[in-house]
Amino acid sequence: MKWLSKWRLLSLFTMLAFVLSGCGLPHLSTLQPAGEVAQTQYDLMVLSTAIMVGVIVVVTVIFLIVLFRFRRKDDKIPKQVEGSHKLEIIWTVIPILLLLVLAVPTVKATFDLADVEAMDQKNEEGKTDALVVNVRANLYWWEFEYPNEEIVTSQELVVPTDEKVYFNLKASDVKHSFWIPAVGGKMDTNTDNVNKFWLEFDSAAADEAGELFYGKCAELCGPSHALMDFKVKTLPRDEFDQWVADMQDVKEPAVAQTPKAQQGQEIFNNSCIGCHAVTPANTTPEAARMAPNLTNFGERDYVAGLITMENNEENIKEWLRDPEKYKPANKMTGTYGELSEDELDALAEYLLGLKVQE
Repeated sequence: MKWLSKWRLLSLFTMLAFVLSGCGLPHLSTLQPAGEVAQTQYDLMVLSTAIMVGVIVVVTVIFLIVLFRFRRKDDKIPKQVEGSHKLEIIWTVIPILLLLVLAVPTVKATFDLADVEAMDQKNEEGKTDALVVNVRANLYWWEFEYPNEEIVTSQELVVPTDEKVYFNLKASDVKHSFWIPAVGGKMDTNTDNVNKFWLEFDSAAADEAGELFYGKCAELCGPSHALMDFKVKTLPRDEFDQWVADMQDVKEPAVAQTPKAQQGQEIFNNSCIGCHAVTPANTTPEAARMAPNLTNFGERDYVAGLITMENNEENIKEWLRDPEKYKPANKMTGTYGELSEDELDALAEYLLGLKVQE
């Protein structure tokens, strides 16, 4: 009975694994590639899986044939094939051919995906024709700087579709890893060197996913590692250019329009401005960027990059009351002290008014 119980439990876990393997969303699935890099990696994965499964099937078939056809029936010794040059050549050449079939496209893809020469080619203005984004990973948030466009934002990466976007990856504190599952494989962000790579965001896949993908930290970095997410917003090139222009037009912090928001702005200037910027200019030294840029905070979908907290007044107040509750060990924990309900209302209204596009 114990043996039967164990097999039932194993069967249950096996069925559960098959069911869970079918769960997922297009904007989070590596099995639904949404760009050239993701498609290349997916094709390599399919190729390697096909080779491995093929080898397993062939070996299993041979094993079963030998098991049933050549099982011992009497005391006669079967014909010995030890030292057969023909067999030795066969089982040596076949693995070599399989390795070549896998190695050639893998090596080619590795060099193609590592080609970032466009990042170093400057035009007459001293800028690159290619779109470059400097990604800086922090505990537990992401900063995105567009050096050619001279703007900085955070938590939401905005990119054009159907063209290569090049990334410089670096970390401010500990090792992190930049990963957009549907668009391309992860790459580490280190504190002592800059890693470079590129991605392409397919417009058809973006339309299917509602123009949204999600990125994650893929390197265990601390208590809130699993909560270190960011949103990727994909736009056609003309809409992306408009977003850039709108961000560049913000030269001064937005002025609060209502008395309540003005009260919130005063609280922000007294308590928050030391860490958070509310203009997108990249003139602030990297070392001084202690917290996410909030220039367009009112347009974001989530509070603190948490996909479980929609960006609304109540969730903003919940976050301000106790950041530690929602993102353990984040740098904002303990910096706000006790804010009254009236002050929380005012600060939430001011933050929701930080927008660059209507």
